[in-house]
Amino acid sequence: MTGVQHDRQFDPNYGSAVEVADGIRRLTAPNASPFTFHGTNTYLIGTGSLTVIDPGPADPKHIETIVSAAKGQKIDRILVSHTHVDHSPGAILLKERTGATVIGCGPHVPARPLGLGETNALDASGDKTFKADHEVCDGEFLDCGGYRIEPLSTPGHTENHLCFAISGSPYLFSADHVMAWSTSIVAPPDGSMRAYMASLDKMLERGETTYFPGHGGPVRDASAYVSDLKEHRHKREASIRARLGNDPISISDLVDAIYEDLPPNLKPAAALSVFAQLEDLVERQIAKANPDITLTARYSAL
Repeated sequence: MTGVQHDRQFDPNYGSAVEVADGIRRLTAPNASPFTFHGTNTYLIGTGSLTVIDPGPADPKHIETIVSAAKGQKIDRILVSHTHVDHSPGAILLKERTGATVIGCGPHVPARPLGLGETNALDASGDKTFKADHEVCDGEFLDCGGYRIEPLSTPGHTENHLCFAISGSPYLFSADHVMAWSTSIVAPPDGSMRAYMASLDKMLERGETTYFPGHGGPVRDASAYVSDLKEHRHKREASIRARLGNDPISISDLVDAIYEDLPPNLKPAAALSVFAQLEDLVERQIAKANPDITLTARYSAL
């Protein structure tokens, strides 16, 4: 399957602040993994009165890098996009160091309740201790040291996911909703494919041309890229539907059929993606779960 052209060329420059646009610097935490790429991106915005977006994991060394990058300027605000342990736990550490106000999403909650006997495959990735000093919502604008920042509710990857746009600029901080290096993980019950697709539509209604994501390098020509992401998900759905019949099939069998030559270490992530698509198909009464919607259920066409 082709369509989305990912950009995996990225130098994390660990320990250094890289200017990505006028007044915007990026610091990458050293928490590389198959899910975080080279690590979580923290952004430092402004001069004098600084705003931090996504302080990252609870890593004292990364927090020290952020404080050092401020070079004596005051960090007044910490914006948090969502409550995954690679993005939000650093907020309390940075607040303790700087006295900054933590602004952002609400507490960590799944997109839907767990089904009978269901477990959350990504439960350990949720930061259930996060609490913002100020929870934001759509339609609110934040005065951030000479910048006017608009929070955008973009559920899908998580129920409480936010993006942040700088008003009057071509720049938007897309966190884990849209990334150049990979498609986003959407894994029920933590996330929702239906919400994710609606959030992509929301991005297409906007005019920003460059996204600064939570992992990897910037997304250029953002609208075209988001359109490609939508097409990719629609093609994946079509592949799943083509393999659903009267006889129930497991998610692992669907993964083997759809993702040819996929390395074994990537199959769990692929299974979560297929699960998200199947949940959406069940909700739309196109597929049936046997017996209930879970990762271990079997699925058939309706």
